[in-house]
Amino acid sequence: MAEGGRGGALHACLDELQLSVIVHSLFSSWMLAFLFEGQILYALSDAFGLRPGRMLFGGIAALFAGLLLCGFLIKTKKAARRLFLCSYPFFIAASAVFFLPPSVFWDLGVITSSFLAGCCVAAWGFYFRSATPKNDRMGTAADVLIWSNVLMIPLNVAAIHLSPRIGLALSMLMLLGAFLSALRLPPDDDADSGAAPTAGGEPASLAGSLALLCLFILVITVNSGLMYQVINPAFAHHASLTSWYWAIPYIVAVYLMKNPAFKMNRNYMLYVALAMIGFSFIAFVFLDRSATSYLVVNTLMLGACGIYDLFWWSVLGEMLDYCENPASVFGIGLSANVLGVLLGGLIGKAVSSAQTQALNPTLLALAVVCVTLALLPPLHRRLCSLLKDHAYLAMFSEISPWEQSRLVRELAAYEGLSERERQVASLLLQRKTYKMIGEELFISENTVKYYVKNIYSKLGIRSREELIDMVSATAGVASQGR
Repeated sequence: MAEGGRGGALHACLDELQLSVIVHSLFSSWMLAFLFEGQILYALSDAFGLRPGRMLFGGIAALFAGLLLCGFLIKTKKAARRLFLCSYPFFIAASAVFFLPPSVFWDLGVITSSFLAGCCVAAWGFYFRSATPKNDRMGTAADVLIWSNVLMIPLNVAAIHLSPRIGLALSMLMLLGAFLSALRLPPDDDADSGAAPTAGGEPASLAGSLALLCLFILVITVNSGLMYQVINPAFAHHASLTSWYWAIPYIVAVYLMKNPAFKMNRNYMLYVALAMIGFSFIAFVFLDRSATSYLVVNTLMLGACGIYDLFWWSVLGEMLDYCENPASVFGIGLSANVLGVLLGGLIGKAVSSAQTQALNPTLLALAVVCVTLALLPPLHRRLCSLLKDHAYLAMFSEISPWEQSRLVRELAAYEGLSERERQVASLLLQRKTYKMIGEELFISENTVKYYVKNIYSKLGIRSREELIDMVSATAGVASQGR
């Protein structure tokens, strides 16, 4: 009976996971193709000779507000489901307005829909947390990012090559599918929807870690805003290519990060992605505006965007276990993404309107890369102290338990650690709290702190993360030697 009960619970969990991915992917395909700098909206505006700049600016600002404020409005899983079921029909109705000639209702439709769309994205955090096991959220995030962009491609192709209204009609069908799927989402507020215990030991402030992550997201996504305003318009004459290829490098990058063809350290891939962004803007300056140049520039830029989007989506997903309201944390984190795009777009537009040299936005983009490079190490240390075994963060955890023990013994012998200090160091590397270490070794928490102080002093370090880095570096040297 117990076995069957676990199997039924697992089946229900998988059903919820699949449904939540389907719902959010269908909804996001409409949002990406239409609402958020979408090709459908651009094509409709071009058909009527409109400049959509003001409407797009208002929409992105409203999306940012929805993401940021959702946590104050949606506080339960049941309320999140209710939001989906009310918003998706509204989005269909608001989209239908664009079959009519331009009017003030276009602006109102974009702004109100954008605010509600931001709320829906943030509210999906409830299902992101409840449907996916802890430390396995990167896979769910990757599925959503991949399928959202895969479904967006035919919408863009239809809008550009057939008719903007055909693309719009197809996007509305996506919304209808999202609504019908959302009807089957479980509305219950189970135990998982409540607050989760925070990590002990050397506690890291969730607010502080989230703030540093948001700063990182904000800075790096300024480049995305520059891309929309500077790079994309320069290749607009290759519509037949850009309509379908634009998202391909992004999809491939996310897929490879989820299912690497070879063993990789995903933390190092963050630095590779930074280099890709820099080379993308450099290539934009020195190459012509041919189709081949577009393939080079877009592949580098969108590939990097895929790596980073999966990074912060998955990190935010793991953070949901440390908060009471997942809509708040998820919304705040992704609002930094939207704000970065907004600021980058404003900067790019100002540079373009001033008719300055094309090198200026590139220098700005490279400056952003340098700032991001400086933010990565402290961000990594801060997140490592909060999240355990995250795929982008874990290095020591990738080493086998036997190898971990051997490395710690070698380190203890070299640095003169006592047997008890070696035991404490091993448990620190397993990210156990001071209380857990004390219980396992039958000593008090204060005694654990005493040993930790001695360990750090002998090794010349100041934190658990530096200890992990030291042992990981030892492992890297050993593997190179072999």
